[in-house]
Amino acid sequence: MEEPRHRIRALYTASTVTVYQAYAPEIGLPAARDDHFPAAWQRDRMTWIKPSFLWMMYRCGWGTKEGQETVLAVEITREGFEWALENACLTHYEHGLHPDRATWKRQLKRAPARVQWDPERDLRLRPLGHRSLQLGLTGEAAHRYADEWTVSITDVTSLAHTIHARVRDEDLEAARRLLPPERPYPGNRREVITP
Repeated sequence: MEEPRHRIRALYTASTVTVYQAYAPEIGLPAARDDHFPAAWQRDRMTWIKPSFLWMMYRCGWGTKEGQETVLAVEITREGFEWALENACLTHYEHGLHPDRATWKRQLKRAPARVQWDPERDLRLRPLGHRSLQLGLTGEAAHRYADEWTVSITDVTSLAHTIHARVRDEDLEAARRLLPPERPYPGNRREVITP
């Protein structure tokens, strides 16, 4: 069955959604150890969360890029995730969705969350024909993410390295079996997230 061009795929339970981020060890290791972001984590900056494990691997180079050596699986409440989606604005102007560019710019400036769709990746991190969600959180959304929505934080750097080793060894089936079991995320979301 062909994938729709825009679809949220995630590892989720009845009450939580797992998203991924990568940080330098001085942020990532204390966050995983203490199950919350440390004081050094800047709540007043935009933070991007990704429900797609492979998109995160593309972004952080399997946990090898400088400043992104610690890959975190952050389990957050579905209630918080859905609040962010409901209060999000697309990162780009979309004719027919927004009345005009000026209206979109005002919405973007006020929105505590931003939706960006980027090509999903395969195990070799090549782009696929369908897109995955990146959700940018700022202001109120970033504070809620760190202080209210986060249920658990797990260091999955070794998993990233293990999968990457299987890919390098051309054992794609073994690599695939290790991937988090992401599936289409259910529910109604405002049309703003699907241009």
